[in-house]
Amino acid sequence: MTHTMPQTLDDLRWHQVSIRDKAADGTFVYGVKTTGVYCRPSCPSRLAKRANVSFHESPVEAEAAGFRPCRRCHPAAVQEPATSLMQAMAAYITQHAEESLPLARLADQAGMSPTHFQRAFKAALGVSPREYQAARRLSRFKQALRGGEGVLEAGIDAGYGSTSRVYEAIDGGLGMTPSAYRAGGAGEAITYAVRDTTLGPLMMAATPRGVCFVQFGPSAEALLAQLAAEFPKAALSPAGEAAEGPLDAWMAALAAHLEQAAPRPDLPLDLRGTAFQISVWRFLMSVKPGDVVSYSELAEGAGKPRAIRAAASACAANRIAVLIPCHRALRADGSLGGYRRGLERKRALLDAERRVSAAG
Repeated sequence: MTHTMPQTLDDLRWHQVSIRDKAADGTFVYGVKTTGVYCRPSCPSRLAKRANVSFHESPVEAEAAGFRPCRRCHPAAVQEPATSLMQAMAAYITQHAEESLPLARLADQAGMSPTHFQRAFKAALGVSPREYQAARRLSRFKQALRGGEGVLEAGIDAGYGSTSRVYEAIDGGLGMTPSAYRAGGAGEAITYAVRDTTLGPLMMAATPRGVCFVQFGPSAEALLAQLAAEFPKAALSPAGEAAEGPLDAWMAALAAHLEQAAPRPDLPLDLRGTAFQISVWRFLMSVKPGDVVSYSELAEGAGKPRAIRAAASACAANRIAVLIPCHRALRADGSLGGYRRGLERKRALLDAERRVSAAG
């Protein structure tokens, strides 16, 4: 009897659940959608169908997703000491996010050598202590902005020290300038255009910094409603009413790419997402037409090999279809997976790219 080696983190976890691997207890839990219960990997209960199972890093995450603990295996009581220590250290970093936290200080707090602590923290949390602190500091900064603090005051409270440090540190983390974020995006000027393509109505929208939205939809009205939902406080105007701007030419170049096998236009993009999402999108833009990548390869290319699910979520969050080619990301088994613009469009985009690649 031959066994297929797990290809993704979820594949590995399903294998551990299917063999009721006690060694995996405390490293993750799994939820069963049909029962609403979550269990530890070694739970002796009847094995659920794979399609009904979701994996979670901790009992807290599983309960946040709506699952309740199994009364048979008591998964909330299972926690590896090392994982528990790293979670305590994560809480320590959160409490002191505005301070200077050199690795030596954190390692001393944990009672470990710096190298061992760095390795253990990343294994438990998926990011380095420095990356975790940066994320907590940014979260504190954003919370202060939402609470009405000024950029300088919020930046100092979060530990940035000066406005220049703020702008250096948040590249990609806000998706807009701090002042625009504080105002909820109010006052942002977005111009849009719609045209029919072989794949249906297509809308492109842009700020002065570049394209911020490319989506297919059932109608121009539905696309405008989607744009307004994505940017609820922005000032939206059709391209024809704008005093200036190259949006019509950009739209024509994209349509030529879709309909006439012209090269994908290299347009300026106004990327709005977390730092990790933007790294995923930039990696996708480096994938050659006609090629595809798995979500695990995408996570690795973005610098976080274990963040497979987060990489898939970044694809789903992509507002800029085709220009950021998330249609090139497939499941590990080669199946299409999901696509927010419809699987038929995903298949058509891939088929067209493969034809052009083969002809070249």
